[in-house]
Amino acid sequence: MSPPLDGRSRGRTNPVSITMLRSPRIIKIVHTGFFIAWNALLLVLVYEVIADRITAISFLALGVFFVEGIILAVNGWSCPLTEYAERLGSSSGRVTDIFLPGWMADRAFEIYGVLVASVIVLFVLRLLV
Repeated sequence: MSPPLDGRSRGRTNPVSITMLRSPRIIKIVHTGFFIAWNALLLVLVYEVIADRITAISFLALGVFFVEGIILAVNGWSCPLTEYAERLGSSSGRVTDIFLPGWMADRAFEIYGVLVASVIVLFVLRLLV
């Protein structure tokens, strides 16, 4: 017997409903998770480049940063999750204002951009030398 088409399975509802994906709170939680994971990868990459211990995680981090750069460039240098949370009614979809002081949150792209670019230059130099 195939499952019902309305998303229910034998009297139970699906724990992740479509309406949850339309909640600004859930979007900000997902956005925060990405923000924390991104920062953890950045810290690992900085450590590995400075310590000259390039591993597979370094290449994974570079891949993540490359994909994120493409996503940001396509969206006019604005995070699509921020815009989505704001369209759903959140006063601010940003997560940087949760973790960073206001002056830094306002300049997060510039600060992180310089940091990531610097680490990538050091990474390339480590590979060449």
